[in-house]
Amino acid sequence: MKTFMAEFVGTLTLVLFGCGAAVLGGEHVGQLGIALAFGFAIVAMAYGIGPISGCHVNPAVSLGAFIARRISAQTMVTYWIAQFLGALVGAGLLLVIAGGTAHGLGQNGWGPGYLGGYGLASAATFEVVMTALFVTVILGATGKASSPGFAGLAIGITLAAIHIVGIQITGVSVNPARSFGPAVLVGGQALSQLWLFFVAPAVGAVIGGLLFRLKLLED
Repeated sequence: MKTFMAEFVGTLTLVLFGCGAAVLGGEHVGQLGIALAFGFAIVAMAYGIGPISGCHVNPAVSLGAFIARRISAQTMVTYWIAQFLGALVGAGLLLVIAGGTAHGLGQNGWGPGYLGGYGLASAATFEVVMTALFVTVILGATGKASSPGFAGLAIGITLAAIHIVGIQITGVSVNPARSFGPAVLVGGQALSQLWLFFVAPAVGAVIGGLLFRLKLLED
């Protein structure tokens, strides 16, 4: 129950802070501000709930950890349930706070009419590659040879950098739960495009996890 609650609260916070910055403050803080909001949220949760659950707050991260043999299948599924529920509640809270002023909930997408108008190939490539790199950083920063106490900073900075690069492409998912919460409540195109933000991060997570399982990036 403790790890379930930690992952629930952590994912809720990520969606509320990150998507909240996009919806409520995007016009004022811009792309950099939104990127930092996602990154800072991860840093905060890494130190807040990391000692309890490891602060995955991302089904792709949990999948990568499972592939790398860091967690069991049962733990992974428990984390997934908590993460998707947390993301949905976080998006719901943002909807209540933003009310009628919200133009969406920071949902992910691609194609004409969505931010930079990038196509499916660009969106899929970005999400696969960046998720693989993100999972690689997380598994490396939390491994046996890592520097204790600095993992949260490394992970948060990486997520912020990914957002700086990719917000105009997909709004940046690299996290199926983060995409799930807003899409379910917004519906329409966000919901119809949700499949990509399940498939691409999963592929990236498997790639990142295999790099450690096969000892290519680990002693």
